Amino acid sequence: MSTVYDRLSNLLITKFGVGAAEIAPDVPLSELELDSLALVEVAMAVQEEFGVDIGESELAPKHTMADAVAVLTGKGVSV
Repeated sequence: MSTVYDRLSNLLITKFGVGAAEIAPDVPLSELELDSLALVEVAMAVQEEFGVDIGESELAPKHTMADAVAVLTGKGVSV
């Protein structure tokens, strides 16, 4: 998909124990066993990794990996 997708996937695998086989663009974050509390931690890790702030409404369990990538690219993340 993109470098942003790859970096986000790697972050979820290495820091949150998500299996690589579970990650796909159309998979909701809730199916990756990332509940609202875990997503707060993911948002903090994303801020550190990508240098952008992610609001609570921008990263919710119903959102997919593709949605998360769209949020990041919308904030100017490209690499």
